[in-house]
Amino acid sequence: MKGLTFEGFHPGDRFTTGRRTITEHDILQFVTLVGLTEPLFLDLEYIRSESLFGERIAPGSLTFGMAEGLTVQTGIIHGTGMAFAGLDKMRLFSPVKVNDTIQVEIEVLDLKPIPARGGGIVRYRQWVKNQRGETVMEYDVARLIRSAAQENK
Repeated sequence: MKGLTFEGFHPGDRFTTGRRTITEHDILQFVTLVGLTEPLFLDLEYIRSESLFGERIAPGSLTFGMAEGLTVQTGIIHGTGMAFAGLDKMRLFSPVKVNDTIQVEIEVLDLKPIPARGGGIVRYRQWVKNQRGETVMEYDVARLIRSAAQENK
């Protein structure tokens, strides 16, 4: 599947990703890999007695990474996405817990052509929702997307 070119996106376009259940293994593997070795993520006694939620939660950075992976898996930027250009207005509303299932709703906000880069910047608002439809995270992301003219070269 080939992704959309810069010209294929329009403000107001909406996309929905597939779903992904976050496992305890995902959380442990991620925090170990990136060095987030805090009691909040690793120490079950601390988590049960000292944390706000009383159970293991995913770091926000894991939720963001999984959301971006789900976005890529839609195919909308396969072969046309050239660069991650920025992140704005990230807000976290509630934690993702073990066995929560997330899905991302995406809306195109605006486009800015950058012919010198062979495409343009597409800004998206992304809502990460859990299995109950509750928004757990929201952010705006900008990506450099290849133009149709560059596709045909």
